[in-house]
Amino acid sequence: MIIWELTTGCKPFYNVEHDHTLIYKILDGERPRITDDTPECYASLMKSCWDADPKKRPSIKIIRSTFDRWAFRRVNGAEFDQAEAKRTKLIKSKKIGPEFAEKRHSEAIYTSRPLSALISKCTSIYSSSTISFGKQGITKKIDCNINSLFI
Repeated sequence: MIIWELTTGCKPFYNVEHDHTLIYKILDGERPRITDDTPECYASLMKSCWDADPKKRPSIKIIRSTFDRWAFRRVNGAEFDQAEAKRTKLIKSKKIGPEFAEKRHSEAIYTSRPLSALISKCTSIYSSSTISFGKQGITKKIDCNINSLFI
């Protein structure tokens, strides 16, 4: 999400309520929209960081190495130059910029807080629920004692 913030200048999901519905959507694979002026190589790295399988996500060492290649060796430099030109054009045409961003939702909260109230809305303490994971529509039935998750 930090990489997404760097390219957009916004916090993720700033325009929606941070509630149990958002938790479900994130579990189902929802991610913030990647802007059109994001270089493809950057978007690719970002998507790999969002992989549902943690083993497929790049390590911080790989991310740092990638950023170093972009910044110091100008690998993919033309791609970044084109993206910056596109971004500059959009700013000048007043199609993007802080004053044109959607307003932050009043329930988009970015401070630490207990999630137990939100989680209890997602599933009762000893319930069975069906949750869809991923864009493929895979459905898994889970039995969960929510209290055991926090011990």
